[in-house]
Amino acid sequence: MSNVPTDQNPEHRKPRVAVVFGGRSSEHGISVLTAGAVLRAIDRSRYDVLPIGITTDGRWALTADDADRMAIADRALPSVEQIAESAEGSVLLSVEPASREVVLAEPGSVPKALGDVDVVFPVLHGPYGEDGTLQGLLELSGVPYVGSGVLSSAVGMDKEYMKRVFTSFGLPVGPYEVIRPREWERDQAAVRERVVNFAADHGWPLFVKPARAGSSIGISKVDDLGGLDEAIEEARRHDPKVLVEALLTGREIECGVLEFEDGPRASLPAWIPPVTDHHFYDFEAKYIDSAEGVVPAPLTERETAEVRRLAVAAFEAASCEGLVRADFFLTDEGEFVINEINTMPGFTPISMYPRMWQETGVSYPELVDLLLQAALRRSTGLR
Repeated sequence: MSNVPTDQNPEHRKPRVAVVFGGRSSEHGISVLTAGAVLRAIDRSRYDVLPIGITTDGRWALTADDADRMAIADRALPSVEQIAESAEGSVLLSVEPASREVVLAEPGSVPKALGDVDVVFPVLHGPYGEDGTLQGLLELSGVPYVGSGVLSSAVGMDKEYMKRVFTSFGLPVGPYEVIRPREWERDQAAVRERVVNFAADHGWPLFVKPARAGSSIGISKVDDLGGLDEAIEEARRHDPKVLVEALLTGREIECGVLEFEDGPRASLPAWIPPVTDHHFYDFEAKYIDSAEGVVPAPLTERETAEVRRLAVAAFEAASCEGLVRADFFLTDEGEFVINEINTMPGFTPISMYPRMWQETGVSYPELVDLLLQAALRRSTGLR
């Protein structure tokens, strides 16, 4: 099936949406899952759609507009390589702000125009997509896009600077330490001593994670010093900068934020119950075994109002746009602590962000449409 719109008259054609997914990060497969759900939900009577997948080595590829092929099969995640229409062709987006044309270039062939793009729905997770890099390219190209801009996306990806921003706005965060690449490479003994002192103040176990990754990839729960080196090296497989966090006892609570014409609003929150057969709410629990969250969360009226307030405050503190999922701990002392925000959260119909909005009165197709309409209203550049 051709992805080129049949009506090229700009006065009559529908807005053209490029759904961009996949990417070079360890969350490639999750991004493909999300893209399949978004492609199903976009109202084809209102929008033309161009699916563009980014392979694990960074090639932009025209892909089949077939959501059924973007699903988990035999507990294995899908990939762009499986659905690319050509093994060598590359999709190119003009970086001239006056042009929004997309071109398909194949070896030995004349480049083929695929038409203009009016808005991009980037459903990439992790580095090289969710972290401001793709957003910077789209800003250069002058193409509006769903979600946060360059700075907000970068802050949302880097857990260290995210926490620094929240702290500067007076928002509560848990205790943490940062292990920078050169620190570990130059003096591992000094890093171990610092972590031991941190554990003396906050106790074991500790959580060791990549500073700039998501979907619980690369996270280890460390019960004592003996497991520290292995956990750091596992995190460094995904990111040379590593975060060490203290254990916070309490309930895991999530809340969605969505930008409406009159500003951001928060959804009803969700509770993530303790998972069985997993040490914590890890990648396998989230995506393979599909651990169930509870929406709405069993909170008091005051607690619900407070977490919704904090979610919007976090959205505003990081200057976010479009959407955010804010993750919290409700401690045993009854206080909310922000763990992190996700500027492009998991977005399949069973993901927590859409589920929270479903319970708040916004269906999945409505959610997709609201995000596209917000992006079409917004210009690129300083704003």
